Amino acid sequence: MARSGTAGPDDSRIRVMRVIARMNVGGPALQVSTLMRGLDDELFDHRLYAGFVGPDEADYVEQRAPDVQVCRVPTLGRAVRPTDDLRALAALTAAMRRFRPHIVHTHTAKAGTLGRLAAVLARVPARVHTYHGHLLHGYFSPAKTRLVVRAERRLAAVTDRLVAVGCTVRDDLLAAGIGHPGQYAVVPPGTTAAVPAPRAEARRSLGLPEDGPVVAYVGRLTGVKRPDRFLSVAREVRRAVPGARFLVCGGGDLHGELETAADLSESLHLLGWRADVETVYAAADLVLLTSDNEGMPVSLIEAGLAGLPAVATNVGSVSEVVRDGHTGLLAPPDAAELTRHAVRLLRDDRLRLLMGQQARTWTAQRFGAERLVQDTHDLYASIAVARGWWPTPLTKGANR
Repeated sequence: MARSGTAGPDDSRIRVMRVIARMNVGGPALQVSTLMRGLDDELFDHRLYAGFVGPDEADYVEQRAPDVQVCRVPTLGRAVRPTDDLRALAALTAAMRRFRPHIVHTHTAKAGTLGRLAAVLARVPARVHTYHGHLLHGYFSPAKTRLVVRAERRLAAVTDRLVAVGCTVRDDLLAAGIGHPGQYAVVPPGTTAAVPAPRAEARRSLGLPEDGPVVAYVGRLTGVKRPDRFLSVAREVRRAVPGARFLVCGGGDLHGELETAADLSESLHLLGWRADVETVYAAADLVLLTSDNEGMPVSLIEAGLAGLPAVATNVGSVSEVVRDGHTGLLAPPDAAELTRHAVRLLRDDRLRLLMGQQARTWTAQRFGAERLVQDTHDLYASIAVARGWWPTPLTKGANR
């Protein structure tokens, strides 16, 4: 864990204040945890500020990162409540005035708004924001989406660097007039594969038969993720491949829709949030993603590291994780085509295993934790040198 003590007058480290709305299980929390663990504490003095997770969410810190220290801001959660938001803004502004960060780095939409406004009020020299996805499609009505775009444009104007998790995410934001090309850096997520249990052991622990095809879904169960589409695919796959079973690892406000799918009661296994997600991947034959909108799903990266091919909707930067026809199969947001792809892989053991092997190689090369940490180090170093906080040689300081 990096040191987080107040910097003294002779401390040459760059002080970074990282702000995220909440550390719920998902890609942003994994990425933030990786950075908090990985950035060199001889060069960076950084602190993490976050609210609390919602009642239908699991806390990533509790489940998978108890070593990561979090400064809690109780009113910073996901929900938009004007009074609480003003309190969170005041709390963040006060924390910045105490800590005096060189850089405020915000993650997720609400924290990006409040954190950057607080950084302006506290006169923080440099502001960075990461788009782990965007809210341009699948979340709001057209009128509300236009308001979101206007707000993001104004926030981009007071931000030094904008980070996108994928090229498609960046291009979508630029097309909406949010920021300019020179502000953006593309920094894909990075993680390390946990050591899984053997397949037979993983299946026994989840109450599955040792034989038979298994399809996994890992993620939130909420509108934009389209659990209704997942159920449609599961029903059709079950008809085409008798004996197929479906693992759902996650939770959310639409969890009830899956609980009431009586026709799938024997084949649908609702696992809730689990700390040992590697057990789910070890038990599965492929992973399914049915979303209308995504940034760059960490669940697909984790699945690839576990040697699983993916069947996924071709939205956001999914195609930058899943190489269509090579590490998995992509489709438009259409249940029938997703079903065809899933059935094809479940019926063709040779193709499925080949794609899984290729997925492991590809994701290990592209999405390692060390690469994420080094990319972020280089981003901060470029700001530090431009501002005169660091001498030029430290831009190349290999901190691994």
